[in-house]
Amino acid sequence: MTIRAVAWDVDGTLVDSEPLHHHALIAACGNWNVDISDIPEDSFRGVHMKDVWKALQPRMPASATWNEWDRANDDYYVRHRHVLKPMPLAIDTVKALDEAGITQICVSNAGRVILDANIDALGLADVMQFTLSLDDVAKGKPDPESYATGVARLKLRPDQTAAVEDSATGRRAARAAGLVVIAYDLGCGRLADADYVTNDLSRILSLLAAHRPEKKRGAGGA
Repeated sequence: MTIRAVAWDVDGTLVDSEPLHHHALIAACGNWNVDISDIPEDSFRGVHMKDVWKALQPRMPASATWNEWDRANDDYYVRHRHVLKPMPLAIDTVKALDEAGITQICVSNAGRVILDANIDALGLADVMQFTLSLDDVAKGKPDPESYATGVARLKLRPDQTAAVEDSATGRRAARAAGLVVIAYDLGCGRLADADYVTNDLSRILSLLAAHRPEKKRGAGGA
């Protein structure tokens, strides 16, 4: 079955957002004089914000609420979105796929405010047919709902759509929804939860062109 669409994860796949997410968390918690600078920058990669809140809540005072804390995160992130940088070759790859007639969407575990800030910073709003945020589904990744919703809106079969993901959480969601899974892994190892693995986004077009339905999951590719 020919791949007709690509569903992009955003954070860590299209945009190098982890540093800004980390600074936003530090700033938001700092509003309540809570220091979380000891937490590694990549601790919450691929984790949606309500689960981040649950993990940090024991450190927070009783006066802190989810809504206020989440708003503080969003406000900091949006104000500083100008520092965001695309992942290597991300923009060129998106443009190449667009020129090849491949439909593209974004499926993110971030809330709508953050997702829109990322797409704005990347300048990709006109290329993506639509975007799905955590606010658009009942359950975020690793639940397959977001990817299943995206495929349904595209009116395609799951095996006609490839998901590009940098996190295990996202790969689990895409695989459960039946999509072809491309792992963007800078270590470029073999991953059992992916159909293809690459450390070079520019290879995605050739991977899609060579894809065959009988391809075994876990096959690697540099």
